[in-house]
Amino acid sequence: MSFGIKPLGARVAIKKLDAEEKTEGGIILTGSAQEKPQMAEVVAVGPGTKDEDMELKVGDKVVFSKYAGTDVKYGGEEYTIMSQSDILAVVE
Repeated sequence: MSFGIKPLGARVAIKKLDAEEKTEGGIILTGSAQEKPQMAEVVAVGPGTKDEDMELKVGDKVVFSKYAGTDVKYGGEEYTIMSQSDILAVVE
């Protein structure tokens, strides 16, 4: 499934999941109070390299390093492209 961005090497393109708008106690958070999400869905993967196999696949839900990657806008949507090594875990 290609959407127009094809990461190179051991990089992935992710789409961040929406930030929580309400606390567990029911308090509604304003935009500035919402924490930036660190969970995302993988939307494209590179082929990997001879030194690093690609372990992720499109559709994986992942947790990533807070300041990792490069944000890009494409087709009116925001994506982040980062190295596979910046992905900390796959959420099952």
